[in-house]
Amino acid sequence: MEFLDPKLSQYSEDHTSPENDLLKELNRETYANVLIPRMLSGHLQGRVLSMFSKMIRPKTILEIGTYTGYSALCLAEGLADNGTLITIDVNEELEDMTRRYFDKSPFKNNIEFHIANALDVVPQIDKSIDLVFIDADKENYSNYFDLVIDKMPSGGIIIADNVLWSGKVLDEKQLTKDDETKALDAFNKKIHLDERVENVLMPIRDGLMVVRKK
Repeated sequence: MEFLDPKLSQYSEDHTSPENDLLKELNRETYANVLIPRMLSGHLQGRVLSMFSKMIRPKTILEIGTYTGYSALCLAEGLADNGTLITIDVNEELEDMTRRYFDKSPFKNNIEFHIANALDVVPQIDKSIDLVFIDADKENYSNYFDLVIDKMPSGGIIIADNVLWSGKVLDEKQLTKDDETKALDAFNKKIHLDERVENVLMPIRDGLMVVRKK
């Protein structure tokens, strides 16, 4: 579902700082060779992620759901000196392509890339996490939030993607029969009612839930 007129979307991108050449190359290769390329964060959302990261200057970023690495490279732009981005994905098929782009980037020594189940990896992280980006299996969004919230300092930011789910969160039939829709709606409600955080649901692309720990 397109939430904004395509011409307005294009106007927004035309008046947004451009992707760098490496991101453009990754964007093109993803659309040319990878299934479901719309899963890529893309130009506008990528610049939003970069902007948040640059405002926070995080020492540690956690990304749950790497895909082809576009969002990780955007987030890494704001890392503090000697900062670390930990990114986790279960898809082994995209590992070689993703590592190739990480190795081409100026952040190759700052990125820890794990092919594993995030539910197993995140509990083992023993450092404070300043910024989290969640873009993985929708049924576990609430579980991921529970795993990271106590590892974050006051002022830490969590960004969760796809929380509008192409508008399905408004569809009563989808809420009763589709597990992903049901899980995302439950996650949105859970965040909104959690007194430890403040939140804004931004209708950017498929919806970004931005959460700040109080």
